[in-house]
Amino acid sequence: MIFLLKNLFKILFYSALAIILTCSVCHMAIAKSTKAQLHDSVKTIPKTKVGIVLGTSRLLRNGTKNLYFAYRIQAAKKLFDSKKVSYLILSGDNRVNEYNEPKDMHDALLKVGIPDSCMVLDYAGLRTFDSMVRCKEIFGQDSVIIISQEFHNARAVYIANKIGLTAFGYNATKVTTQQTTKIKIREFFSRTKCILDLYVLNTKPKHMGKKIKIG
Repeated sequence: MIFLLKNLFKILFYSALAIILTCSVCHMAIAKSTKAQLHDSVKTIPKTKVGIVLGTSRLLRNGTKNLYFAYRIQAAKKLFDSKKVSYLILSGDNRVNEYNEPKDMHDALLKVGIPDSCMVLDYAGLRTFDSMVRCKEIFGQDSVIIISQEFHNARAVYIANKIGLTAFGYNATKVTTQQTTKIKIREFFSRTKCILDLYVLNTKPKHMGKKIKIG
């Protein structure tokens, strides 16, 4: 019995080690390959017709403002006001009536002066993978500026690179006070899932549909 338990422990230990090492390699590969395409300054980022704002919840579960959301709205406005983009795709989750990331982004951007005519809502951006594929296939873009925090932009740009979409990431202000540990852990594993989606699983977006022209 003790022998079996020792073998089981070894199997579990080496399996966990293999998973951690695999995730670490994926994490570093995405960070390294996209670094040159990520920008903190509006001045350095190339101009494109369209920017895509990746969705997140407007509020945290305790009802307080989600800074990840607020900073992405600020970044989108700055990019638009600097004339680096002419249109914004607002891509996020809308699987239930009470939760609507694209509409929340739309309403927030209207309040800061972005014209309604310059915004396109993508209600089927259930995941970052879906958002990027739909940007190319549904919204017909061959280049785009991605607007999110740096860690998220790296993964989105990596996906864009692999599907033939020219992309640059404009980094929204980094959040240092809300759920940072949880976000880092989730991103660590999300990057491995990203690699699997692109190279192993042949993943497709959950929803596609008719093409939508912008501008």
